[in-house]
Amino acid sequence: MTLPSSPASPVAASVPGAPSAYHPDDPQGHHPAGLVRRYTPAASATGPLPSSFVPGTPHSGLHSGLHSGLHGTPPRPPVPLFLPVVDLDTGGAIAVQVIPEDPAWGAAPDAATYAMPDPGGVTGGVTGGVTGGVAATVNGVLAAAREETALPLVLPISAAVVAAGSAGTAPLHEALRMCNRRPREVILMIEGDVAAVGRTALLSGIDGLRAVGYLVAFGELGTSPLPLDLLADAAPYVIALSADLLARGTRDPRRGALVESLVRLARGAGAHVLAPGVREETQLAAVRGWGIRLAQGPLLAPPDWRPSHGHNRVHVPLPVPETEAVPAAPGLMGPGASGLGPRVQEFLLPAVTLPAGSTAEEVVGVLSAEPSITSVVLVDEYQRPQGSVDRSRFLLFMAGAYGHALHAKKPASRLADPAKIVAKTTPAIAAMQVAGRDTTRAYDDLVVVDEVGRCMGVVRISDLLRHVAEMQAAR
Repeated sequence: MTLPSSPASPVAASVPGAPSAYHPDDPQGHHPAGLVRRYTPAASATGPLPSSFVPGTPHSGLHSGLHSGLHGTPPRPPVPLFLPVVDLDTGGAIAVQVIPEDPAWGAAPDAATYAMPDPGGVTGGVTGGVTGGVAATVNGVLAAAREETALPLVLPISAAVVAAGSAGTAPLHEALRMCNRRPREVILMIEGDVAAVGRTALLSGIDGLRAVGYLVAFGELGTSPLPLDLLADAAPYVIALSADLLARGTRDPRRGALVESLVRLARGAGAHVLAPGVREETQLAAVRGWGIRLAQGPLLAPPDWRPSHGHNRVHVPLPVPETEAVPAAPGLMGPGASGLGPRVQEFLLPAVTLPAGSTAEEVVGVLSAEPSITSVVLVDEYQRPQGSVDRSRFLLFMAGAYGHALHAKKPASRLADPAKIVAKTTPAIAAMQVAGRDTTRAYDDLVVVDEVGRCMGVVRISDLLRHVAEMQAAR
């Protein structure tokens, strides 16, 4: 989950095992003719897919071409909802969930509105309904681009679209390319009746999305028809609990026990847990008691919250002292809580990544866009860390005498430090030992990598110190 502010870089084309049928991040737009044709509006026989998207214009570029070509007149403007995903420890918004249309306007546009023809029949016979199913995801990308947000996105996507494979998600790849976003910056929340689609096709689609770079999530755990063993097979990055179950879990001990067990299940599956719909401080206290770190809801941000407002830190009420009613489940802090602590994956935050060849000026632009960014990770075409840029040292160097003039147009790698890399299974204490090897950079962010060395995110030393202090105090 990475932040944008830089031109898209080719990732999918070079990731081992990635599908070869499309290149979602190719800045030259080299997509197979069938996939591009699939995304062409029905009545746009006079011209190709719009070539530009202008953030801030309600119906510009791709969006306006899609509607005007199909209906002749633009429909009423959609009213998207932006729900920040809040880190309860820091109070920072680390991602934003985009609901493409405010329910107050009514139902989302009919799927047929977005059904686009396939004149050549080269997309494998995917129906218009599948293309319509990805329309909400595309609308979310466009709405986020209009807000010019640099936060990672959480977008809905139909399980049927995922099961359809690369042809069904081609419009999403094109929309991201036009908006200069990368798959690593997007978490796709799979919705719909998962049990109604073939498990083999769904898992194959998830593997394809993950190979390109997308992060996968499941929502409504606890009330949706989601087979629990599917969580082990799909290995999602985030699992969102049911908001209704959370609301009732604070009043009903039986449902509270169910929430507690689901949190332990999600943690055991290696996923982050998200608590949606937090409205009251008693709910927030319960969420903390269950060991959940990520939350969203009206208590944390008002309904009219927008990324463009610049408020990436929200008010998080202090813990309520009376939390005995919802005790933390034993083992939530990880199997090594009494020894080396939990894995660093539990403290993972989105990483800001740029291609290794990016200029210092591009790094300055990213750091200027988001004051909460503490570091930028330079990665190669396989998303493997090649260097790390610390915010304070880099900006101090650029602000020095002739710093901008000498380095702005040159590679940022000249000013970068070697990345402090740790595996995602590294215990907290061991990670702190890695951080302390270089005393001059003891507080630099740690870069967490997966089994093949790809960047998964960063861990801040302050989070590790806070947890270790709490662990020692609890003894």
